[in-house]
Formats: sequence, structure tokens, C-alpha cells
Amino acid sequence: MYELLKKDGLAKRGRLHTVHGVIETPVFMNVGTIAAIKGAVSTEDLKQIKTQVELSNTYHLHVRPGDEVVKKLGGLHKFMVWDKPILTDSGGFQVFSLAGLRKIKEEGVYFHSHIDGKKIFMGPEESMQIQSNLASTIAMAFDECPSSVADRAYMEQSVDRTTRWLVRCKAEMERLNGLPDTINKKQMLFGINQGGIYEDIRIRHAQEIAKLDLDGYAVGGLAVGESHEEMYRILECVVPHLPEHKPTYLMGVGTPANILEAVDRGVDFFDCVYPSRNGRHGHVYTNEGKRNLFNARYELDDRPIEEGCGCPVCRTYSRAYIRHLLKAREMLGMRLCVLHNLYFYNTMMEEIRTAIDNGCYKEYKEAKLAGLLAK
Repeated sequence: MYELLKKDGLAKRGRLHTVHGVIETPVFMNVGTIAAIKGAVSTEDLKQIKTQVELSNTYHLHVRPGDEVVKKLGGLHKFMVWDKPILTDSGGFQVFSLAGLRKIKEEGVYFHSHIDGKKIFMGPEESMQIQSNLASTIAMAFDECPSSVADRAYMEQSVDRTTRWLVRCKAEMERLNGLPDTINKKQMLFGINQGGIYEDIRIRHAQEIAKLDLDGYAVGGLAVGESHEEMYRILECVVPHLPEHKPTYLMGVGTPANILEAVDRGVDFFDCVYPSRNGRHGHVYTNEGKRNLFNARYELDDRPIEEGCGCPVCRTYSRAYIRHLLKAREMLGMRLCVLHNLYFYNTMMEEIRTAIDNGCYKEYKEAKLAGLLAK
């Protein structure tokens, strides 16, 4: 159940009650695609850096180690030793982005594994079955992710298919949640809005899927090449047509600035690989912009990544030491940067929630953006 606690303009302050605990929103979900955050980050670390939700991927866990293996080991929570909420992406995006050879039919998608070339079929029922085996807190519906530059005729056809698939996802999840051997019988389902950059297709699709009374609604197919301005325009047109009393999730987004702008347009769930990917390359987020710790200017810099930061990295290590580790290609350097970046994101979400609670989100957003864009 989702409680809408407060609004400040369009910004929403909410609380999602799940079988694995309460999620305070707006929230940034920390991406652990294969049941681990890249950069040698443990689940114990996640608790230290204020992670609320971990996100894993259906497709990747299906091909390795296999969702049946995870089910035999008690589900994803036991497997990775994490007792808080987990959201599993449906695998749709990976099927369409990683699979070179694929065939889309009404029943689902035929494709080849990117690991060993093995032929795989995935449709709405299969995606729900895999996610049920993983026993995540929130499952995402299986959708088609058409190219953002697809023409109108194809986009309409694709969105209609995604709607039909969503109906099948809902029916299959209800069936699975009623089975005696299902690990999580209270698994939630989020639907996904598609439509590229066509406002009218987006709005029509949002209105159609809103009728299904799902646990939450995502906006997919953005942050895939369109400009930030186009993304914000689509959010402005589509979010008002999604149920306000349900969580709104912008998939795969984004930079701190993207998140701040999207919150201002009514979005309250986010995920992105940026903090971990950038961290592994020595790029760290601060309230004064992004820093590249490979730069020579940090060779003798004995200050933390960001002065005043309470993360376990900044409380202990210097920029000079982390730069040395990165230059020497020591894994600890990557790990420390990833930990700092995720802490920065999780802390920013805390600040966002406080600002909405206090009715001063606009002022907070402007001050935060001014600092982030200072460099």
C-alpha cells in the first residue's frame, strides 16, 4: 500500500508499505544487476550507506545462475543476504538491447543469450514466473522497449502489444501469488508506460494501464538518447495521467540533476547505474559538482572526497590515497568511489524528502542544482 503523505507543487512525499519493509519516497534504488552492486559492494555496505531498495535484473539472473537455482536457495533475499525491499526489472530492456538476434511475436520474444548463445523464449508469463522464483518485493511487467526514434505506426503497434502483455502479466502474477510453493505470495506488480516521444501515445497508454489498478506505474523508454528537455516534456505530459495515489517510477534515470527535475514533475522512484559506473572510473559526486580523482591535482590532496560528507569513505580516506589506488588499478579504489557515490545519492534522496516535508522543495532544488552545476 502506498501512502501519499504530502505534496509540494507536483513533488510527492510518500511511503510504500511492502512485505519486506517500508520504502520512504522519493527513493533511489541501488542497482545490483546480478544480485550484487558492481565494485565489490556487500549487502552490509548497503546498510551503511542508507540503501532502501536494491534492484536486480530478471534476464541476467535467469541466464546465470538461473532463477530455479535462486528459488531452491530460498529466493533472492536469502541468496544475497538482504532483508529489505528488492525490485526486479522484467528483463524486457535487456532482451531488446543485448540480444542481437530476436523475433518479437504476440506470445513473447525469441532471442539468444548474450553469454552462451543459447536460444531463449521470454514472454509475460515467463517473466512473471522468473520473478516469482526470485521472490522479489516488486516485479516489473514485461514490455517491449521500442527504439526512441521508431516511427509512429510502429510505436502505436508496440504500445498496444505492451498493454496486452501487461494484462497477461497481471493475471499470471495473481495465479503465482496463490500457489502453495511461491516464496513471496505478496509480490507487487508495477506496469510500464511506453510511447517514445509521442505525447498522445504516452497519454493514451497511461490512461489505459491506470485502469488496471496496479501497485505502481513506471515511465519507460526514456534516457535512451533523447535530450533532457524532451524527457522532462514527456514527464510533464504523462505523469498527470498516472494514478497519483500510486508510486511513479522513472526507469534508468539518472544524474542528480535529472532526479531533482523529475521529482519536481511528480516522480518518486528512480534507478540508474551512473553512481556505480562512474565510481568505478574514479568519477565521484559532490555538492560542488563531479570530480575526476585521476586528475594530478589530487596527488597530494589529503582531504576527503567531500569535506563534511558522512560516508564511511570520507570519514577515513583521502583523495590522494584513493587516486593512488585508482592509478594502481587496485580494486579498493573503485570500491571506495562506488560507496561514496551511492551514499551521495541516498543522502540526496533524504534531503529531497525533508525538503518536501518542509514545503520548500523548489528552493532546495535550485540551491542543489546551483552547487552541482558549479563546475
